[in-house]
Parts: sequence; structure tokens; C-alpha cells
Amino acid sequence: MTLLLLCLFAFLAGFIDAIVGGGGLIQLPAMLLLMPGVPVPTILGTSKVAGLSGTAVALQRYLSGPGTGPIRWRTVAITALVAGAFALLGARAVSHLHKEAVRPLVLTLLVLMAIYTFWRKDFGSLHAPRLHGRRELMTGMVLGAALGFYDGFFGPGTGSLLLFAFVGLFGYDFIAASASAKMVNVATNVASLFYFASTGQVLYKVALPMAACNMLGSTLGARLAQRKGTGFVRILFLGVVSAFILKLGWDTFGA
Repeated sequence: MTLLLLCLFAFLAGFIDAIVGGGGLIQLPAMLLLMPGVPVPTILGTSKVAGLSGTAVALQRYLSGPGTGPIRWRTVAITALVAGAFALLGARAVSHLHKEAVRPLVLTLLVLMAIYTFWRKDFGSLHAPRLHGRRELMTGMVLGAALGFYDGFFGPGTGSLLLFAFVGLFGYDFIAASASAKMVNVATNVASLFYFASTGQVLYKVALPMAACNMLGSTLGARLAQRKGTGFVRILFLGVVSAFILKLGWDTFGA
């Protein structure tokens, strides 16, 4: 029964994450609740298997399906490489630093993201890249370093933060930003999973069934996002970010 519930949450996480990110908001709390005797690093490592599988499937769907704008391959690839390197550092820092220290900062960023997205009705509706050359690459490297470390260290909300950054900083529409965010997220998941797997902190009997369900959810989510377009993604983005604000706010101030 526990495994069935974990698989259900993995499916829902993959579905939401493929569209706007934030699947960790669903999957990680469920694992912490349903696996109370398992060390947190092992839960994080097991969750990464499912998250990586679903993100990779969603990325493939975005790249091969209709409706995705042109990807700035050089910028996204460099952002992904830097993010992967810093995700490895973040994963190694899990046992040495307290996650509670980053919660207020992430909570503040999410509130500002929600306000800005709600205020700007056209936010993410047009694909008009605004950065070029060295400035674009440097912005990508800084973004990759910051969010890569965060994903390896903590994780939930990384996809939503990446999505917002590719829209707000780079000028992508929501569909192209989703594809770009997935590429960076694959790199961070690979790097952090490498660390967790090499240190024996993955429960494969749980991870593999969850991965299959996460992949199914991701396939359906990416397909729906491409069919519904940027307006649908914007609305769901606001909903997921709002839910994450409530969850993180409760964890920070209500507990």
C-alpha cells in the first residue's frame, strides 16, 4: 500500500513538473511522510531517480513535439553544465548544512515571482529573447550555479524557479522556457543522483516503480502543455507557486 501511494504521488509530481516544475512539492513531502524511518539523504537520492526519469521524458517530448519555440542551445547547454557541477556540490553539502537556512530566501523569491507573474498579464506569452552574446552566457552561468546548488541541496521548486528565470531574464515564452528548464533540471538531477548513488543512498526497489509512474505523468503533462499553450501554463504556474508558498511558509513559520 505504501508503494502504491508513493507511485500515485510520483505520477502527480511528474504531471505537474512537466508543465511548470514544482513536482518536488508533491513527491518529496509524500516520501518524508510515508517513509518515516528512512534517512533524509536516502529519501532525497531515491526521489532523484524518479525526478530524473520524468524530467528526461518531458524534455524529449518538448523537443520532439509541436509548439516549442527555438531553443538557444549554447546558452541552455552552458547553464546546464554549470548547474550540474553545482548540484553535485549541493548534494555533498546536505549532511553539513541546515536546509532551514534557505527556506526564508526561497519563500521570498516565490512570493515575488507570483506577484510579478500575476501583475504582468503578458508574462511568458511571447518568445522574444532579450539577452545576447556574453551577457546571455554569463547570466546562464550565474543562474546555473545558484539553482544547481539549490537543487542538489534541497530541490523542491527548482523547476518553477528555472521556468520563471528563462521567461523573466531571457525573454522566452512559457513553452520554450519549460523545455529549457527541463534540460537544466536533467543536468542537476544527474549530478546529484550520481553523488547519492555512489554513497549508497538510493532505495531502488522504491525508486524504479516511482520512476515509471513519474515518466507516465511527465509524458501526459508535457503533451497537455503543448496542446493548451502558454496561457494554460501561466495559470498552472501561478497555482503551483502559490501552493509552494503556502507549504514553505507553513514549514518556516507554522511548525
